[in-house]
Amino acid sequence: MRKLTMPELNRLSLTEYQQVEKLDVVIVLDNVRSLSNIGSFFRTADAFRIGEIFLCGITACPPHREIHKTALGAEESVKWRYFETTEEACKYLKENDYTINAVEQIEGSVKLSDFIPTAKSAYIFGNEVDGVDDEVLPYCDRAIEIPQEGTKHSLNVSVTAGIVMYHLFNSMWS
Repeated sequence: MRKLTMPELNRLSLTEYQQVEKLDVVIVLDNVRSLSNIGSFFRTADAFRIGEIFLCGITACPPHREIHKTALGAEESVKWRYFETTEEACKYLKENDYTINAVEQIEGSVKLSDFIPTAKSAYIFGNEVDGVDDEVLPYCDRAIEIPQEGTKHSLNVSVTAGIVMYHLFNSMWS
């Protein structure tokens, strides 16, 4: 057994990546404050060909040294845009016929393992302390959650994003 070399991984160039098909999925960051988490969202979105990231509220935007440190350049490959509020982003998504999903532990949420994603969908990830803002939930068509059996009942938001984005990628392109 040996690790593959970089050429053997057949990674796309930035130009090639920008031209390939992406999932018709928008990841929405609702007031995510950690620059490392933001960078991680970009890097994971790049890995799973997510269509776009919406950065909302206090969520920092590239270019930023601390975002780049985790994103490793994915902030240049993944399309993104900024909205003053998450509600503004949700209104835009609704006007463009997106299904909006909160990734949150709430009454009536669907377990990720039971969730079947569809194209033209958005996934809202909330603030590290408060989760998805209560004012945003009325815009959501449903909520999905990752079942947990430990004592903490929460995962880091970028870890949650990795699990959800992998599920989307695996379900939509398998």
